[in-house]
This record gives sequence, C-alpha cells and structure tokens, in this order.
Amino acid sequence: MRTALLSIPLLLAAAPALAQTLPNSLTMSCAATRALVQKNGQAVIATGPNIYELFVVNVSYCLPSQTTRPAWVKTADEAQCLVGRRCVDRQIRIRR
Repeated sequence: MRTALLSIPLLLAAAPALAQTLPNSLTMSCAATRALVQKNGQAVIATGPNIYELFVVNVSYCLPSQTTRPAWVKTADEAQCLVGRRCVDRQIRIRR
C-alpha cells in the first residue's frame, strides 16, 4: 500500500506527457510531415482520428525481423505524400 501511495506523485508528474498530442498529417503540409520524419529519423504521426503510425527513414529503426516499404499518407496539401517508410514484417517464402 505504501509503495502505491508513493508512486502517485510520479504518475501525476507524468500525466502532462501522456496528454501530449501527436503531430497530425492532415493538418501539416507534405514538406513539413516529411521533414519531421527526416529530422528525427522516426516519428509517430496521426493520420486520422484515433489513427497513428510510426514512420522511419530507414530499416535501422525497425525490428530485426522487419523490412521497410514506402509510406504514403494524406496531408493538408497532398492526397498522397511520401513521408518516409513504414516497418513491415518480412515475408517468408516457402518453396514447395
């Protein structure tokens, strides 16, 4: 019980960080969205209401079992904007 009470201040201090909003591609230009990914190497970006995804510059930001594919999203100024890449699981080809 004492441990639980001592952790309450830590949770309250972290609350503002949890409430931060994600960058939203629908309100950003294509160039700004792409620049955000390029600047940080990776970025979690909202692409719609309650929809968000991780975008990366290269495969080094993915799990070892993953590769990348081009990531196209809708932005405020373009219907299809190439913002970077998304991590996807490698497909295992089985020979028969």
